[in-house]
Amino acid sequence: MDSAVLIKDKEKEDIIGIITANQWIQQLDKENKKLSAYFNTLAETINDAVTAVDQEGNVICWNTVAEGTYKIKRENILGQKIGEHFHADSVILHRILNEGRTVRGAYHRPNNETHVLINASPIIKDNTIIGGIATERDITGIVRLNEELDSSLPLLIKQEKPFASIIGASSEIQEAIQVAQKVAYTDIPVLLTGEPGSGKEMLAQAIHYGGSKNTGPFVTINCSAIPSGLLEAELFGYQEGVFTSEKIGQAGKIEQAYNGTLFVAEIDKMPLDIQEKFLNFLEHQSFYRVGGTELITTQIRVIASTSRSLEALAKQGKFNENLYYRLTVINIEIPPLHKRTEDIMKLVQQFVQEFSSKYMKPIPKINSKVMTALMNYDWPGNVRELRNIVERFILLNNENIITLNHLPKNIIDANSENNSNVTSRNEIPLKELLPIEEEALMIEEALRKTYGNKSAAANLLGISRGTLYNKIKEYGLS
Repeated sequence: MDSAVLIKDKEKEDIIGIITANQWIQQLDKENKKLSAYFNTLAETINDAVTAVDQEGNVICWNTVAEGTYKIKRENILGQKIGEHFHADSVILHRILNEGRTVRGAYHRPNNETHVLINASPIIKDNTIIGGIATERDITGIVRLNEELDSSLPLLIKQEKPFASIIGASSEIQEAIQVAQKVAYTDIPVLLTGEPGSGKEMLAQAIHYGGSKNTGPFVTINCSAIPSGLLEAELFGYQEGVFTSEKIGQAGKIEQAYNGTLFVAEIDKMPLDIQEKFLNFLEHQSFYRVGGTELITTQIRVIASTSRSLEALAKQGKFNENLYYRLTVINIEIPPLHKRTEDIMKLVQQFVQEFSSKYMKPIPKINSKVMTALMNYDWPGNVRELRNIVERFILLNNENIITLNHLPKNIIDANSENNSNVTSRNEIPLKELLPIEEEALMIEEALRKTYGNKSAAANLLGISRGTLYNKIKEYGLS
């Protein structure tokens, strides 16, 4: 006869039933299978690789995503120690079992081909660590894409005349260019501020190629494009054997920029702990790789950019205050395009020439209504948006003239809304948009492009033919 098991009410501690030991074992087994079903379903529902180990480091859960990420079948790893398949020192779950600390968003390389971001937690019962569980998001594709983008970053200015590549007649942009020219031959960190797409990277390139570091590399790291867990390794590099068993370390962006310029885009998105390490580097021009013990010293210029107010972020405790003061010794603000409409015409001409040459197409005429629409638009994406629009209509247009039909619908719609309260910016004398010398040069350039065809030149400039004749007479142009 089976032994009897008494069932108590946990609150009242009264006996509420009695079952045999065999029935109790069956009930426990049923509950265990139910919990396992819930856990396994949860593990398979998650899009990340899920690994669970027991107190001894034996794998007790390995989901389908983990199979795909690491190319190891479930039946070939379950029940085995995880260190048998990965370099023991690089397995975060080993540290979890030993130290009991949780890990959030850590960059990790369990093997030489795979890059992941890992979250891991110890499993604790009665104040004892009985195992650990980790979810790992495969970011290998993101890392590869970032490497490809780094290797094909466009040069936005002409190296021989870098500052001449920046179009700007407004006092604000001229002031920004003048300050940039003055600091180009110093090694002081420079902070560029302005709306997204306003030309911060373009000005950074101009400072590099127009200054003392022009023979060195121009290296870019975008803090908003790289997962925070990966950013530290990308910036400072990592020591050999830290992430894999391979005796291969990796130089970070700082080392890659040796004797050149490091452009840190969107520095406001840099996590606070990395800001502290970056500040230390700026103060001492030296740093340690991730997992390294050797102090590395280097000489580089640092240019940073932000679209948000670092002062406001520092006051809110969201940006390192000392780093803020370190960066703002030289702060150059780039005005948005909607505040410098006098530059739109020249920017369009520059981009038309650039992309006509790039795609080996003849320079098209631009209907005056197109120029009116472009000047009436608010340009939330700034110079970058304008550049993209011009590239689009040059690439897609097979005619010799650009009309409103070649513009995106949002620009046409904005132009229609503005037509009711704006006479037409093309009817404003060019003299009010540009200095006299530049106006004359633009007219000469338009006549050259159109081989002296005054009707075509007027269309290109966005003015009437009669106005053009008067301007030619006024400036004594032939």
